[in-house]
Amino acid sequence: MSRRRIAAVTAALVLAGSAPVLLPAATASAAPAAACSSYPGWVAGKWYNAGDVVRYTDGRAYVAEHANPGYDPVISTWYWEPYACDNGPGTPVGKFIVTEAQFNQMFPNRNGFYSYSGLVAALSAYPGFTTTGSETVKKQEAAAFLANVHHETGGLVHIVEQNTANYPHYCDWGRPFGCPAGQAAYYGRGPVQLSWNYNYKAAGDALGIDLLNNPWLVQNDSAVAWKTALWYWNTQTGPGSMTAHSAMVNQAGFGHTIRAINGWVECDGKNPAQVQSRVTKYQQFTQLLGTTPGGNLYC
Repeated sequence: MSRRRIAAVTAALVLAGSAPVLLPAATASAAPAAACSSYPGWVAGKWYNAGDVVRYTDGRAYVAEHANPGYDPVISTWYWEPYACDNGPGTPVGKFIVTEAQFNQMFPNRNGFYSYSGLVAALSAYPGFTTTGSETVKKQEAAAFLANVHHETGGLVHIVEQNTANYPHYCDWGRPFGCPAGQAAYYGRGPVQLSWNYNYKAAGDALGIDLLNNPWLVQNDSAVAWKTALWYWNTQTGPGSMTAHSAMVNQAGFGHTIRAINGWVECDGKNPAQVQSRVTKYQQFTQLLGTTPGGNLYC
């Protein structure tokens, strides 16, 4: 896993909500979601973790975007979001071009924290993600994102950075907002191993979450963790010339996603083995999704 810790923030931030990580290849639309009736009924006052799906009294399904002590899904919309389900009353939101079965095949040893439902709940923060362009482009972007987070987390196994000696290094006291959570509080967390106080500040501002004062949300709330990864993917160029999202949507190639995420450490011949690891996983994931990887795979 790289320890670049994510690059200085670019000026343009996309605000969350402004529309913040198998079977043989098949399209997502070919795999129906579970029936709404298959989910347990919501119970007021019962503790729910991020990613839990319940059936509300109106027959619709809702996914917990944030852990909560049984708040009403219709009233507490910050904690709950509608969840797509078939064969009963449902909503069209919450669709992802990668099915849950495919996701499980990609990450057979993943930590339960990195739930598929947590990822689906986070998609609303950046609605253009894996929904822009042709079916091929959508699948390529999904494969590229998941290949990179696979590399960053050892297959969605690690939630926090493993080298604790690095923890005190991610506080830039030169920033006007400082490090209110403590000098050693801004270590790598989540699917892209978000780190540095300024990145927690910027991601939190974009997503409407106070991550500067509470960076631990990224390791305790699955939807928040996924949203930070989507924030970086969709809005940050890192050492590259474009965001990873733009690279895939505009067909610039997978290599540009590597450069945006960890170009300082891996690209231009600095660490070819790490680059190859990402490329190999991307090729595997595109094959699983029934598409081609395209060109310009290396950085």
